Amino acid sequence: MPEVAGKPVYLVDAYSDPVVVRIEGRACFQNSASLRDFFTEMLRQGRTRFVIDFQNCSSMDSTFLGVLAGAALQMRKLAPGGRLIVSRVGPRNLELIRNLGLHRLLTVDAGDVPLGSENSGAALPCTEASELENARLVLEAHENLVAADESNRSKFQDVLAFLKNRVEAK
Repeated sequence: MPEVAGKPVYLVDAYSDPVVVRIEGRACFQNSASLRDFFTEMLRQGRTRFVIDFQNCSSMDSTFLGVLAGAALQMRKLAPGGRLIVSRVGPRNLELIRNLGLHRLLTVDAGDVPLGSENSGAALPCTEASELENARLVLEAHENLVAADESNRSKFQDVLAFLKNRVEAK
C-alpha cells in the first residue's frame, strides 16, 4: 500500500472525469483537512463529479465521513448538481456509511466503477494544523453529519457540545 512516510494518504487524479480519490490506509480527522480543501478547490474549478475508491481504506472515522457529507451537500447546491460516488466499499465501511444515513446523500456503487490505472494519482499533502483548526474541522464535519441526517444529532450531541465550547473558548 503506497503510504508517504508511513502515513495514510489520499491519491488523487484531478484531471480525470470523474475526479478520482483513492484512500490508502486510514481515513480520519488527522488527514481529512487536506481532502476537504481538495474538494473545495475542485468545486471552485467547476469539477462536480467524483469517485472515492475505498478498496485500500483500512478504516475511517466520523470526521472523514463528515467531510464527505459536506462535499456531497455542497454538490447538491450546484445547478446542475454534482455527484459523489463511493466505490469498492468493504462491508464494515459500508455499514458506517449506512448507519449515518450517508447512503442517501452519496451514490454507493455496488460494483467496480472504472477508475483508470491503479497506480495513477498524486498524494494530497497533509499539513499539520493547530489544535484550534483541528477542533473547527471536527466540529464542521460533525455538523455536516447532522445536516445530512438529523438522527445523527443524538449520536454526536456530546461531541458537538464539547467542540463548540472548545472553539468558542479560543
